[in-house]
Amino acid sequence: MATVRGCDFPDDLYYNVENNVWARLEQNGSITVGMTIYGCALAGEIVSCMPKKPGKVIEQNKSVATIESGKWVGPVKAPVGGEIIAVNEELDADPGLMNRDPYVQGWVVRMTPAQWQNECGELISGPATAEAFEAKMAAEGFAGCGD
Repeated sequence: MATVRGCDFPDDLYYNVENNVWARLEQNGSITVGMTIYGCALAGEIVSCMPKKPGKVIEQNKSVATIESGKWVGPVKAPVGGEIIAVNEELDADPGLMNRDPYVQGWVVRMTPAQWQNECGELISGPATAEAFEAKMAAEGFAGCGD
């Protein structure tokens, strides 16, 4: 796992650094999508998550959900295009799961990717993750997670 300025980035995920979202390729070929811990830290305490409905086809970099915090309302963007097949209903009752556990319990949607092999190459994974997020945090003047 990469840790940058106190923010963890699991090695098994694919990241869209610009949009602060991640994708995990599941064994059945679907992907799970969520916000990075860095994105959650920037947003502050998340108070609402309104995902698009299952069956909705979303293009890459378009919104799969709208989240609201005390200081921000904005989209969770799809790291790759595809069809939403499930939403994390636990976020209805406890949207703060996104802040507390963004990579496991705080996932946002599951999708069937339309062109995973073509689009995943635009995402960052493995050793390049730490360098990419360090550069983004430095450019944005981010002190660190937990600060």
